[in-house]
Amino acid sequence: MTAISKFWDDAVVPTLVDYIRIPAKSPHFDHEWARHGHIDAAVKLAAEWCKRHAAAGMKLEVVRLQNRTPVLFMEIPPNGNAGSRGNILIYGHLDKQPEMTGWREGLGPWTPVIEGGRLYGRGGADDGYAVFCALAALRSLQQDKRPHARVAILIECCEESGSYDLPAYLEALAPRIGTPDLVVGLDSGCGNYDQLWGTTSLRGLINGVLSVEVLTEGVHSGDASGVVAEGARVARQLLERIDDAATGVVKPAAFHAQIPLERSEQAKRAAEVLGEEIWRRFPFVKGMKPMTSDLADLVLNRTWRPMLAVTGAEGLPAPANAGNVLRPKTALVLSLRLPPTVRADSAARQLQAIVEADPPYGARVKFDYGQAATGCTPRRPRRGSPPRSTPARSRTTARARCGWARAAPSRSWRCSARAFRTPSS
Repeated sequence: MTAISKFWDDAVVPTLVDYIRIPAKSPHFDHEWARHGHIDAAVKLAAEWCKRHAAAGMKLEVVRLQNRTPVLFMEIPPNGNAGSRGNILIYGHLDKQPEMTGWREGLGPWTPVIEGGRLYGRGGADDGYAVFCALAALRSLQQDKRPHARVAILIECCEESGSYDLPAYLEALAPRIGTPDLVVGLDSGCGNYDQLWGTTSLRGLINGVLSVEVLTEGVHSGDASGVVAEGARVARQLLERIDDAATGVVKPAAFHAQIPLERSEQAKRAAEVLGEEIWRRFPFVKGMKPMTSDLADLVLNRTWRPMLAVTGAEGLPAPANAGNVLRPKTALVLSLRLPPTVRADSAARQLQAIVEADPPYGARVKFDYGQAATGCTPRRPRRGSPPRSTPARSRTTARARCGWARAAPSRSWRCSARAFRTPSS
């Protein structure tokens, strides 16, 4: 572990610092990504690093399909006594979330800062580290003369947009990927660094813009308030159709799913192991409390229950520029997390119907959803296969995906999971 730590500090961290400086926003947030060249710059940075620190026998290629974001693909032959047994696929991505707001003074999305042993900036943990982590582990095995199976590494650049380019690459690369015996998705999370954790489910997501128009232009509030319904209040009424403002519980039954008993038991076990760290790891302001004191419920809330968040707004001036004016339009970005087994496309249409029906005061209401991604949970193991265990004692952390499966009878691949951040065991 000492050698890996030194290699990480000496060889990986400086490159991650350079990677953070690249505004490689995912295509959903940068429609001109090809012209801007930032994604290509991130891929080039990673590819050049991989060539400098290649594992023995490694083949590397930047694969480009027409009108799609590129993929970094590597193949590493089996090493030592492992022979040809086993086929491992390791996944990660290089595209990033947008800048967003709320950065502490001195920090920023494209300004890497190392402070207190932590590297701050956009994309380092989600998910720039993945390719470096994968090669660092393989290099360590080879240097210690430990055997490993054949490994393929696939690093995409469209994950934060819903991975809509990924299926085409899985199809194109299927003959070279083969049939994986193990898929490791380096884009997940773990409960702590004291035990081995496995990802058991992935929530789905609906992301869209709810717009409310009440006027064709702004008017003085002293003249119009009491006559014209205020747009934000109309938006509040529409949000109340989705969730209860007092509890956060999502109301429509269509957005809920029955939680499997084994997942409930896993949530209880994870809560026992992690305790209050489940919520204390978040930067709550002083006096703020979690949504419930039941720790197992908190685990299920973030893994199996629908939850709504407003993640952006338009039509609201900054406080310094806000006059006594009734605004003509309010737009809110809604992010609705869905249980793993709820079909996102169907749920998105139902959400649209719920908020657009019978608008208060006849306001012009529209909901446009840009993303509808269905989650997943693995199928129950076949009879006779060993049960999934709760956290095992280990100093190793595992970040595993729900699974990638060959879609019979064709040779095509389907990705049944994208990213998951949960301490479920």
